[in-house]
Amino acid sequence: MNKAKRLLSYSAPYAGWLTLAFALIMFTSLAINYLPVLIQRVTDECLMDAVAPADDRVALLMNLGLIYLSIAAVGHATRYVQAMLTAWIGQRIIYDLRLSVFRKVLNLHQAYFDRTAVGTLMTRVTSDIERLQHFVTEGVVGSIADVFMLIGIMGYMIWFSPVLTLSILATLPFLFALMYFVNARLRDANRDIRDRQSKLNALIQEDLTGMTTIQLFNREASALNEFGERNTRLRSAYYDEVRWFSLYFPTIEGGQILAILLTLAAGGFAIMQGSDAITVGKLIAFLAYVRNFFHPLGSLSDKAGSFQVAIASIERIFNLLDEEEKVVDPESPEPPERLAGRIAFNEVSFAYNDDDWVIKNLSFSVEPGQVLAVVGATGAGKSTIINLIGRFYDVQQGSVTIDGVDVRNFRKSDLRGRLGYVFQDPFIFTGTVADNIGLGEPGIGRADIVAAAETVNARGFIEAMPDGFDTVLNERGEGLSLGQKQLLVMARALARDPELLFVLDEATASVDTATETLIQDALAKLISNRTSIVIAHRLSTIRNADRILVMRHGELVDQGTHDELMAREGYYKQLYELLMHSPESSTDHPA
Repeated sequence: MNKAKRLLSYSAPYAGWLTLAFALIMFTSLAINYLPVLIQRVTDECLMDAVAPADDRVALLMNLGLIYLSIAAVGHATRYVQAMLTAWIGQRIIYDLRLSVFRKVLNLHQAYFDRTAVGTLMTRVTSDIERLQHFVTEGVVGSIADVFMLIGIMGYMIWFSPVLTLSILATLPFLFALMYFVNARLRDANRDIRDRQSKLNALIQEDLTGMTTIQLFNREASALNEFGERNTRLRSAYYDEVRWFSLYFPTIEGGQILAILLTLAAGGFAIMQGSDAITVGKLIAFLAYVRNFFHPLGSLSDKAGSFQVAIASIERIFNLLDEEEKVVDPESPEPPERLAGRIAFNEVSFAYNDDDWVIKNLSFSVEPGQVLAVVGATGAGKSTIINLIGRFYDVQQGSVTIDGVDVRNFRKSDLRGRLGYVFQDPFIFTGTVADNIGLGEPGIGRADIVAAAETVNARGFIEAMPDGFDTVLNERGEGLSLGQKQLLVMARALARDPELLFVLDEATASVDTATETLIQDALAKLISNRTSIVIAHRLSTIRNADRILVMRHGELVDQGTHDELMAREGYYKQLYELLMHSPESSTDHPA
């Protein structure tokens, strides 16, 4: 219920429009609910009155008919305007909520993405929001409209006959008890649906991403079986939802039939007894109110069902919005000037999970303009060093400083705006080549994009494409070679003119010799006059570095220049000799 109230808080910016909607709802309720009064007058004063002259009754019938048509037309026109207004308000609320969810996703710490499947996040941002859309656009304000309608009908019913009204109210406790029971079961069914839908989406995303591996190792049958199992569980959950939801309208219809029977019995008995309190017109009008009473009640039941459908999505969405942002901007951030580029790790220890330390008591520094190579076996903590400088994670112990300022004192956007990254898995967005280099940043113009591409040796293959820099690239850069993707990413980094540069050069081993030469030349231009940290796997990169850090099991075991480290004949020499004899490094083998 607290989450439902929180959802309603998104309507606060539209309080004025909601006030107008409520005024229209009240007017509609008064107008539409007055119509049975006219039916009562027509019946008693025009049809059943044998004393008044026929001409007078006909004239009264015509006048009452015109009044009926006028009130009905105005009432239904007002209802149309109110429905359009509430739908507009609902769509605005959903727009704001969807924006809040995506903004939250963009600002979540990297550890959240490490443990959360992409398919699960897709479910939150898309289908969970879609499930709320119907409830918010029609359910929230529509429920208020139904409540006002019920209050109006109840007021007219009591005015007509308190006795007959009591006969209606006698059916409600049983009706509400059954609806409460169904609601509880429906809520459980919808929680199961959202959970199973999320797991199915995660599996689909994983299988689509790894389709090459699935086909390479003949795992199609296994993948299909796993998909079938999750799909079956989702189908069962939907069946449970339909089974419980289908009880709503039979329950309402049953209550309406019972109420009509009680009204006919009580009213008919009173008329046959000659009671002045109940007339034929009042009985007919009251029956109209009974029918009208169960219509908004049925609508409320439908919306209650929609609410149970939505509540599971509400819980999941607000759980995401409430996710703790572990890497947060400081309250009083230091606005960084142009960075000189001195990086220092001061007794840093870091663990992705609890006390499973990936970095242990690490201390080192990089002077401005230096190229630092970091080497070590897989899992030694090399990539973690880069992640900590960019504040994708915050250290648990020690500090990371740039120009003597703890990186936690910078605003994340200010810090990352001065960093350049070239990863071994270059990511290409759907869009033009120019868009992929500039990424829509206002300060990067077309001339900057072309110049960056020229510098990193990418302009030649770009201009050979059908539309040059305006060529539209498909998802993940399909059609481009790995080397071309890497050159685009290098151009992207250079276009921002970063003070600090971080490079993972492992993937250059997977390209042909000519392309690798272009990439190595581009890399040399990138790191020129910039403080650079390179996660080194290439012998040429290692030998040309100003200093080398040797990592092993999260600890710094040695550091120095290539010649110094080789002279010590320690762990570094073992790594270097392994690289020398690896096929990927054959082109770097010293002469």
